[in-house]
Amino acid sequence: MGMCDQRTVVITGAGGGLGRAYALALAAEGANVVVNDIREPAAKAVVDEIFSSGGSALANADDITTIDGAQRIVAQAVDRFGEVHVLVNNAGNLRDRMFVNLSEEDWDEVMRVHLKGHFCLANTLAKRWRDKAKGGGTVDARLINTSSGAGLQGSIAQSNYATAKAGICALTLVQAAELARYGITSNAIAPAARTAMTEGAMPEVVKKPEDGSFDSWDPANVAPLVVWLASTESRHVSGRIFEASGGKISIADGWRTGPVEEKGARWNPNELGPVIEALIERSVQPQKVYGT
Repeated sequence: MGMCDQRTVVITGAGGGLGRAYALALAAEGANVVVNDIREPAAKAVVDEIFSSGGSALANADDITTIDGAQRIVAQAVDRFGEVHVLVNNAGNLRDRMFVNLSEEDWDEVMRVHLKGHFCLANTLAKRWRDKAKGGGTVDARLINTSSGAGLQGSIAQSNYATAKAGICALTLVQAAELARYGITSNAIAPAARTAMTEGAMPEVVKKPEDGSFDSWDPANVAPLVVWLASTESRHVSGRIFEASGGKISIADGWRTGPVEEKGARWNPNELGPVIEALIERSVQPQKVYGT
């Protein structure tokens, strides 16, 4: 019996890279996996891999950036497996440019796939789970979102992507706070692995080692964390942002109120120079933006 036995998991962007690794790992732990990808042949190929290992899966190519598409995905999953217990929002895209070179389309397309793509399925499923909980049913559901180191720290030439990924962190915190009463947790992961996106951006960095040493960029390294978060064992963990790469797992320490200077009255602008310098001196120094 696997850790996710009989739990149905929808994974977006699961036709390759990290999504494929999650799908294979979850199926190996007994989950029914809905492999969603706009590239239908890629989704079907992953399903074939799961079938060949004795697992349970179906392929889906509906659009995650519309409510209609999200509803079709959920309806197909429920029709085949009876219920959905977990959503892994993994699909993403890149339109990398320096900020001043970004077009309106570059901005909108990245926001559409990352932010609206994270909204539509989560909103559709959260309503379903809420109604089930209000009707007296038992809900033990998971939202697993995907941020990035770029969203946590910023990244040169990725202001659109970094902004979307930072927004996903905020979305995760709000989901966790609002949905806990219905038996739903929400966490996010910021993975670093070899994918089509990273191979395009930094191929030499992420290539597989030729000497047989540990492949720290293998997407399969991130999959165990996703399996655990999808399982019933993680029901007490919500509102967390995990970073994962190679053999490393950490929990990101997000924005919080830092040192405070309280005057007890309105500040004069001429007073603020030394005050700001003192606050900076007392603050934890931010990590550097990627690429600087």
